[in-house]
Amino acid sequence: MARHERIEVNPGVMIGKPVIKNTRVTVEQVLRKLSAGMTPEEIIQDHPRLTVKDIHAAEAFAADYLADEEIAFG
Repeated sequence: MARHERIEVNPGVMIGKPVIKNTRVTVEQVLRKLSAGMTPEEIIQDHPRLTVKDIHAAEAFAADYLADEEIAFG
């Protein structure tokens, strides 16, 4: 998987889930908020330490993660 400068995985932070670097905001949280219809600006209002670049990094991380997944068919 590609290296993502704005994403970190640390077993001591959020039980090792991928987070936006130097926060406790998980990639999953960002993606769930986007899928619920929130705009990046609304997410930043909820998490003022985030930037639009952080939100795009979460999306890119998820896309790269899924691109590396192997899918098993029945």
